[in-house]
Amino acid sequence: MPGADRRSVGPAGRAGPLARTYRRFGEADAGGVSPLYGCVAVALSECDEALRAIETAPARRRHPAAILAALHDLALAGRAPALAAAYDAADADLAAVAAIDTLLHRTDAVVAAATRRPVRANESGRHAVLYPLIAEAAHRVGAPAVGLIDVGRSAGLNLSVDRVGIRYGTGLALGDPASPVQMSSSVVGDRPVPARAMPEVVARIGVDLEPLDVTDADDVRWLRACLPPDQPERIAGLDAETALAATAPPLLLRGDAVELLPEVVARVPANALPVVTTTWALSRFPLESRLRFLHRLDHAAAGRPVAWVSAEGVGVAPAVPTLGDRRASGHSILGLAVFDGTALRAEAVGRCWSQGRLLAWLAGDRPDR
Repeated sequence: MPGADRRSVGPAGRAGPLARTYRRFGEADAGGVSPLYGCVAVALSECDEALRAIETAPARRRHPAAILAALHDLALAGRAPALAAAYDAADADLAAVAAIDTLLHRTDAVVAAATRRPVRANESGRHAVLYPLIAEAAHRVGAPAVGLIDVGRSAGLNLSVDRVGIRYGTGLALGDPASPVQMSSSVVGDRPVPARAMPEVVARIGVDLEPLDVTDADDVRWLRACLPPDQPERIAGLDAETALAATAPPLLLRGDAVELLPEVVARVPANALPVVTTTWALSRFPLESRLRFLHRLDHAAAGRPVAWVSAEGVGVAPAVPTLGDRRASGHSILGLAVFDGTALRAEAVGRCWSQGRLLAWLAGDRPDR
């Protein structure tokens, strides 16, 4: 690692648990996705002074993803120019040196950034699975309009689902073909994704413990900082989605989504179907809270139908069938549940991989029947 202060590297750091965490992150977690972050994480694992600086952060904020996001945030804010230059040049060796230097000389700022907000590295790109799920829910209930309630995605980017353009590998196009946000998804299996359009969206509400405002420059910068700087396509996609959302900002509510559900559902106009969406969010909840989530949805549906659509790992979404799939199988289940004050109707309507880049629709009759 050219230019590194070799006096800061020692066997004690390499042997400690924090050093092992950073080395494992660099070699396994980041290595195949972000070579730049892989190099930086390994360099941090070999620097005793850097590890001691990281240890000044609260234990739950010492994870490599949090510290790397904090360093990136400082670079984007113009507070770490050498690191920003190394990132812009995609020079992994220079980035490793600059990251250590920034961490050692701006420890308090790095720790403050890592502590202030959780890492949000997967906020965007879910529209290809959400659009047909929401349209299907509205179709089954016969709803002329929907009110969207997104749980656990702090910036509420899912709430722009009707305003993006989506093209599937079968040639089907949904959404707005003129939107600045365009997405694609491949389809496998012999059942087509439904071609029906989503009805009018009359409410957009996000609920999260720590929501991020797409009209706030600091919050948007943090979302960008949570992505590795050597992933320009993901960054460009996030930038496009946040810009689109900022043109019609959703209502963001801070609090425990499980407890707030009935109150939030009541905010949706009476002539619209409340549709609660969860996308890879429920895994952060303990099982008890997930079961209570179902109970609160049922309570919210005492006087009107409420739909819940989900894209979650196998066995994560309570009441949604697993289709006999194994947990940790590498794919997710697309679920649709309708609460109407009587019996809960929950169905697995599809599977997806890579957060919707590949999906298999399972609901409905086969084309040849």
